[in-house]
Amino acid sequence: GRHEVQSWTAATRRSLCLVWQKVKVQLGMSFLVTIFWYCRRLYDCLARLLKWTGDVTNLCLGLGLENVTVSPEVDLLGYCGREWKGDKKQAKHIREAYEDLFWTYHIKYLRQVRRDNYSVLRAVLFQIFSQGVPFPSWMKERDILKLPEKLLYSQGCNWIQQYGFGPERYTGPNAFGKLRKCMEALKTSWTEASSIKDHEERGNMCNILFSDEIKEHKLYEAIKFVMLYEVVEAYEQMKNREEHLPNLFSLLLARDSSSDPLSFMMNHLNAIGDTGRLEQVEMLLLGYLLEVKIKIYRLHKFNTEEFQVNYPDEYKREWHEISLLTEDDHYYHIPITRT
Repeated sequence: GRHEVQSWTAATRRSLCLVWQKVKVQLGMSFLVTIFWYCRRLYDCLARLLKWTGDVTNLCLGLGLENVTVSPEVDLLGYCGREWKGDKKQAKHIREAYEDLFWTYHIKYLRQVRRDNYSVLRAVLFQIFSQGVPFPSWMKERDILKLPEKLLYSQGCNWIQQYGFGPERYTGPNAFGKLRKCMEALKTSWTEASSIKDHEERGNMCNILFSDEIKEHKLYEAIKFVMLYEVVEAYEQMKNREEHLPNLFSLLLARDSSSDPLSFMMNHLNAIGDTGRLEQVEMLLLGYLLEVKIKIYRLHKFNTEEFQVNYPDEYKREWHEISLLTEDDHYYHIPITRT
């Protein structure tokens, strides 16, 4: 009896071992299958992600967006912390100014603008286009494409052949044709931007436009020429004492370096984009002719009356407002308000 019991026990044990081995094999296979399935899914996801990233990169390269001159939004205080480190008096002063913008004016982000001598024109025009600001009223009443022709032939300003196109420093008999192309670029781009109602679509249009250096420079040269045209018109009216003009023209023409339109062009406008930038009195003119209120936060003037200024100081209520910030009155960025 004892021998039979032992034999039965041994047989049962062997059977259980065989069953367990089969179960282990099945469990192992199931585990391996599960692991393989998850790895395959992970691989597929990574492959799709890499393909999407490549497509986006190729799209950006195709559109030239790697050269965009107005960067996407970045955190204001994060930017400040990276750019203004240390215990120097100037760094502390600028950090305080940024903190005041954040807490008092609810400016949470900024868009960095390429630091060159077109900086302020770029920052202003980018906002005009991205906000869909319409043409100034005076531009609607006349064809701006004809302004170079009017200045050259109707008003006899042959000296515009000496007009300088920023870093190109181009002068000569072809200046008229080149100015005409600049005015065409401004009218076409402004018309397109103001006609787009969807904010995101308009933003995409601006990103593409402000990554094409050739087109971009044409816009700035067109704005410079409009400034020159306005000064010529005001100069003639002042000589003939025809009507009251904004005080900014008296300030601009009172300078020894810009006592008439030719000297204004030669000593100031021709340098913009090359070796010079807009001065404050020229900022007044810029806001006036574009019919926008340009609000500028001047961080190096923090805790003074000049911390926040408007160009022009005399503006109409219906004008659109755009904002800039500068750390040194040389280069400008775009502040983004969040309430």
